[in-house]
Amino acid sequence: MLLFRGDLDIGSGSGLFSLAARRLGARVVSFDYDPESVACTQYLSTEYYAGDPDWRVETGSVLDSDFIESLGQFDVVYSWGVLHHTGQMWKAIDNASRCVKPGGRFFFAIYNDQGVVSQRWRRVKQTFCKTSPPLKFLMLLYYFFRLNFRSMIQGAFRLRPLAFWHNDQPLRGMSRWHDLRDWVGGLPFEVASPGALLAFCRERGFALEVLESTNSLGCNQLVFRKLS
Repeated sequence: MLLFRGDLDIGSGSGLFSLAARRLGARVVSFDYDPESVACTQYLSTEYYAGDPDWRVETGSVLDSDFIESLGQFDVVYSWGVLHHTGQMWKAIDNASRCVKPGGRFFFAIYNDQGVVSQRWRRVKQTFCKTSPPLKFLMLLYYFFRLNFRSMIQGAFRLRPLAFWHNDQPLRGMSRWHDLRDWVGGLPFEVASPGALLAFCRERGFALEVLESTNSLGCNQLVFRKLS
């Protein structure tokens, strides 16, 4: 059954979400700025839907207003944990929102604004990206212990202090080491509170349907519907 007439995956990355949308019956357009991500999405498209005109993979930037306008509008626009890595988050959200048809849905996730804590993490990331490889490794070791100390203590009572490191790795699709490096060194890094995102999207004619907020370093997850 065709659930959505059209789905736009902004920052498609591995292409897994685009694949899921296509399997649900959507006509999908996927794009990413990173050539390796485009290649990965294209691989999945070819592997599972070779020659399918209903799954198109493009190279482009959500900050490129002309490119965004050329794509048209969609019933579902999806960008999960992407727009805060563009260096111009608010412009990215604005451009992405323009791709939503009246009555369509806009799904996205943005790092939570924790004030001083977020500012501190931005400095950590800037330092990591500027420093030498040996110091990068030492920083990763430090934050490995700092971020996982509680899990290690809990595991130590079962004589398996590193069990947490392996338990969920097959389900994540990314090694914990790469995940750690991605967090400690991930730039650009921008944040927003749920209230700021709600106000921004309301000004553009959207009504909030779902909000999963967080009080941690994670992402606020939102679904908006574009009003007619």
